[in-house]
Amino acid sequence: MAPVDRKLNRERDVKYLHTMVRVSNIDEALDFYCDGLGLQEVRRYESEQGRFTNVFLAAPDDHDAQVELTYNWDPERYSGGRNFGHLAYAVDDIYSLCQKLMDKGVTINRPPRDGRMAFVRSPDGISIELLQRGDALDPAAPWSSMPNTGSW
Repeated sequence: MAPVDRKLNRERDVKYLHTMVRVSNIDEALDFYCDGLGLQEVRRYESEQGRFTNVFLAAPDDHDAQVELTYNWDPERYSGGRNFGHLAYAVDDIYSLCQKLMDKGVTINRPPRDGRMAFVRSPDGISIELLQRGDALDPAAPWSSMPNTGSW
């Protein structure tokens, strides 16, 4: 069998667009993703016929990796938020962001004990990985001794 040529020509290049996450409460979700994580709304689409709202979010100055929040107007129960893995974001100061999220009532499931990585969950149970941009921060209290809570 001949080796597969993994180089793509320009007409067939694939570009990542977004990850879709279904949410049960659009206001709670926007509070978490925008006010908590610091993402910004890029665009919104509402379909009365389809009875749904799509809200596209991105990190400031980085619209290449978007999250599409899909809110279905008719009540639906979602479970198993980890069935696709997790969303991951690089952050400028993992300690201050984790503190901000805790102050908003968010549980830090995997605290940033190493100054590098933490996990939290959205209101709909979606696992979110937070990674310190650049080098890890020096271990600091209370994070360095904080235990894991729940699953991440």
